[in-house]
Amino acid sequence: MTIYLHRNDLPDDLAFGGSVAIDTETMGLNLTRDRLCLVQLSFGDGDAHLVQFPVGSDYLAPNLRRLLEDPAIVKLFHFGRFDIASIKAYMGVTCNPVYCTKIASRLVRTFTDRHSLKELCRELLGVELSKQQQSSDWGQDVLTEDQKIYAANDVLYLHKLKERLDPMLVREGRVELAQACFDFLPARADLDLTGWPEIDIFAHNT
Repeated sequence: MTIYLHRNDLPDDLAFGGSVAIDTETMGLNLTRDRLCLVQLSFGDGDAHLVQFPVGSDYLAPNLRRLLEDPAIVKLFHFGRFDIASIKAYMGVTCNPVYCTKIASRLVRTFTDRHSLKELCRELLGVELSKQQQSSDWGQDVLTEDQKIYAANDVLYLHKLKERLDPMLVREGRVELAQACFDFLPARADLDLTGWPEIDIFAHNT
């Protein structure tokens, strides 16, 4: 594994490919308060690219933006709802098309309530992930080696997880349902950003 750290954007000469795994790190979980600090990417080749946004960044990132907006590139997430919303809030970009390993897992692994990235990697890939840096300070100017490894691990296995989950979606007859859920994710992220974060607008409330 090689981890590449970039500031403000991806390099000009980076080849993209047909799919990319994406994750984000922010100062917290409040989308309107906690700024986007890092966008992690992997093209399924065993390497990770980390794009760091320092304090005061304009988030223009033309190369990263081109990747995120490319309709020919599938963006893989785990719990994409948050990452898609964070990218939209700070970069003004709607990620599309998207795939979420957490949604796929919930649709086919109905025998368990364990759908975290850590659990999926352990159960489907035999990989043990450390989540020790999950609550660390992602806004600091110099990231630690442990932070960089943690951030890279959040994207390095998403392609392999998709390879394991896709046949399960086929087997259970839920491919179209999963795709409908993935297609709805950008709208779900918009609902989070515009005032309906914990409200189910489809629910019947008296």
